[in-house]
Amino acid sequence: MSKKKKSQNKNAESEQIIQAENEVAAETNSVQPEKADVTAQEKKTDSEKTAKDKKAKSGKNDKKDKKKEKGKLKRKAKETMSELKKVTWPTFGDVCKKTGVVLVVVLVFAVVVFGIDYCLGLLMNLLKG
Repeated sequence: MSKKKKSQNKNAESEQIIQAENEVAAETNSVQPEKADVTAQEKKTDSEKTAKDKKAKSGKNDKKDKKKEKGKLKRKAKETMSELKKVTWPTFGDVCKKTGVVLVVVLVFAVVVFGIDYCLGLLMNLLKG
């Protein structure tokens, strides 16, 4: 008898938990669309304000913007040069060795492709008769 009561209590508790979860889900679903509408309206007003601010400031800050662009270019050039200094460049001997390997591989593949082409050409001539 006690086992049945325990299982009934567990079932009742699980049903209560499910009901509570359903209630919370229903509340959040009803609240979320309202929040979405509010945030969409806020975004529109914010974007309108920023557009107006940009128009008002664009005439005043043209000279400042040009100076900032020049400063950005100088900074980018300095950063690029500092990164190029960090690169470990290969020696002339390494470059020559690797170039030789590439040329040999290209020649080998050229010979293989030429051989296949030649064999297929002979086969075609035999089939044509």
